[in-house]
Amino acid sequence: MKDFLQQIWWGNTVQMYAIVLAEIIGLWIIYRLLKKYIVASFKKITSRTKSEIDDAIVAAAEKFVLPYLYLAINYGIIDQLNFSVHAEHVLKVVIAVITAYYFVRFVNHVIHLSVLLYMQRKQEPPERITHLSGILIVVKALIWIVGILMLIENLGYNITTIITGLGIGGIAIALAAQNILTDLFSYFVIFFDKPFEIGDAISVNNITGTVERIGIKTSHIRSVSGEQLIMPNTELVKSTIKNIKRLERRGVTFKLNVRYDTSEQKLKMLPDLIKEIINKQQHARFDRCHLVAFGDFSLSYEVLYFIDNSDYKIYLEIQQNIYFEIMNAFSQQGIDFAFPGQTFILQHPAAPKS
Repeated sequence: MKDFLQQIWWGNTVQMYAIVLAEIIGLWIIYRLLKKYIVASFKKITSRTKSEIDDAIVAAAEKFVLPYLYLAINYGIIDQLNFSVHAEHVLKVVIAVITAYYFVRFVNHVIHLSVLLYMQRKQEPPERITHLSGILIVVKALIWIVGILMLIENLGYNITTIITGLGIGGIAIALAAQNILTDLFSYFVIFFDKPFEIGDAISVNNITGTVERIGIKTSHIRSVSGEQLIMPNTELVKSTIKNIKRLERRGVTFKLNVRYDTSEQKLKMLPDLIKEIINKQQHARFDRCHLVAFGDFSLSYEVLYFIDNSDYKIYLEIQQNIYFEIMNAFSQQGIDFAFPGQTFILQHPAAPKS
C-alpha cells in the first residue's frame, strides 16, 4: 500500500492526489454546513431587525463572497500539485476569470442595491423604481467593460492598443448612432428632472394621453382616443410638456356676449348671477366676472373661476353644468345672447325744395 501511495503519476504521488482530494471534500462539507447553519442563523437574526442593510450584507455574502472564497481555496488546494507550465497557466487564467466575474457581479449588486434602498427611503413610487432599471443597465454594462479590460491587463496583455481601437471604433459607432445616444441622454434628463412619470396624464405637441412606459430610447403614451403613441425621448425633452396630473387647480376662463339693447339693471346684476351659478358647483370657486369690451355686435363679459380637481372629466362636467345654468338663468331673466349681425337703418330721402 505504501509503495502504491508513493507512485508518481503526472508529476505527483498518489498520496498527494489523495490528500488534495480529501481536502477538497472536507472543504465542500464545511461550505455546505456553513451555508446551512451559519448563514441561515444570520438570516433569522437580520430578519428581526428593521434595517434592510444587514439583510443585504448577508445576502451578498451568501451569493458572492462565500462562493468565491470556496473556489479560491479550492484553487489553493489544487495548486499544491505539480503541473506543467501550460496547465499552470490555464489554472491562473481560470482563477483570474472567476475573480473578475465575481468582482464585477458584486460591484453591480452593491450599486443596484444601494440605489434601490436610497429610492425606497425617499419613498419613490414603484413606477419610478422600475424606471431606474434602464439607467442601471447602462451603468452595469460600463462596469462589465472596465472589469473585462482589467482582466485582460492582468493576463499580461497590453490594453493600450485595445483601448485605442475601442476609442476609434467608439467614435465611429457614436457617429452612426448619434440619434440613439441623443435619446439616451434625453432619458437621463427625464429620469433625473422628472417632468413626468409613469401614470401621469400629459399634453405635448397637441397630444394628450397617459404615460404607460418610459424606455431608454422612446416613451409610450396612450392617447385619450385609445391609440398608443411611441414618442422619442428627444422630442419629449425638446417640447413643452403640460403635466395634467400635477395640476393642483385649474383656472377656467370664458366669455359671455350679450346684446347691446340689454337694460343697464340686467347688465349690472349679471356678475352676481354668474357668481351664484359657479359657486353652486362642487369643486368650483368663482373669481371674477367683468364687462371687458364693447364688441362690434355685443357687450363682452369675461369670467374666471377655479376648479380644485385635476380630473379632466370633472372639469368638463362642471363647465357643462355652468353653461346649462347660465342658459336657464338668461331665459328666466330675459337676457339674450348676442350673435354676429348688423343693423341697417333705412331713411327716406328728403323731399326736394320747390
